[in-house]
Amino acid sequence: MTLLIALIGVALLFDFLNGLHDAANSIATIVSTRVLKPHHAVLFAAFFNFAAIWVFGVHVAQTVGKGIVDAQIIDPAVIFAALMGAISWNVATWLLGIPSSSSHALIGGLLGAGLAKVGIDAVVWSGVIKTVSGIFVAPATGMFFALVLVLAVAWGTLRMTPLSVDKHFRKLQLVSAAMYSLGHGGNDAQKTMGIITVLLYSQGLLGGEFHVPFWVVLSCYIAIALGTLSGGWKIVHTMGSKITRLTPAQGFCAETGGAITLFMANVGGIPVSSTHTITGAIVGVGAARRVSAVRWNVAGSIVIAWFLTLPAAGLISAGTYYLTTLIAG
Repeated sequence: MTLLIALIGVALLFDFLNGLHDAANSIATIVSTRVLKPHHAVLFAAFFNFAAIWVFGVHVAQTVGKGIVDAQIIDPAVIFAALMGAISWNVATWLLGIPSSSSHALIGGLLGAGLAKVGIDAVVWSGVIKTVSGIFVAPATGMFFALVLVLAVAWGTLRMTPLSVDKHFRKLQLVSAAMYSLGHGGNDAQKTMGIITVLLYSQGLLGGEFHVPFWVVLSCYIAIALGTLSGGWKIVHTMGSKITRLTPAQGFCAETGGAITLFMANVGGIPVSSTHTITGAIVGVGAARRVSAVRWNVAGSIVIAWFLTLPAAGLISAGTYYLTTLIAG
């Protein structure tokens, strides 16, 4: 029981770091457009991260818990290794200011530990394909919706002065940022819910039926909200200003495009990356202005980090699993 409690604590630590690492996804645009001061922005984002508890179900948690690796092969060593792989990669990219995906770090960690334990038979391909497709689909969808919104806003504000447009969209951006934070909390907190739930299931503590207990839901939303409160300013700078400069209207389009994408993923039970999603939306907004407005070298380095995340976290996780089982005898 002591080991189980410790592992749940590590999972909640990952959830906290997820909020810390991904705070930038929720607040970068409203900070860069000066709609809110940084510390007010994190309070705003943290509140709506937690508020997602009343909006979304647990479809993503179900996918992570039993749709990535076979739930029957899960044991404490697998969960510990998966979390170590994800946390190590998150901390490394956070220190470097690289907006990589906490979600795919966790998926990579699960896959690495599962493969280390039983090999290829551990993989649930339907869930993995759904998740990996999100690497490509989520940013493309965010970009598409952002582009459409930029065109709609440009058409709808033709007769307005730039000052009037800025004034209106500074208010509207609060709505779009709230919606994005809801989507972010709903998708990302559920990934940790899936990890804790499959651990409880593997220990026979769910009565033989895979379901997400409410205390798990509540604790995961609290952890991610507290992580968001802690900020993540290096990545805020990368997301908010290094990729492209944004006005309040453009920030509204990016956040709304990202929020629509995350809401769709939450309903479909797809564990997508909020980092990928908002990056695609920001690039879409910048490219709508002009292609040269996007700093493609920065965007390119972010994309490289995306592709490295799954294998890097998986390798760390596999190494941790082998080391743990070796020490445990």
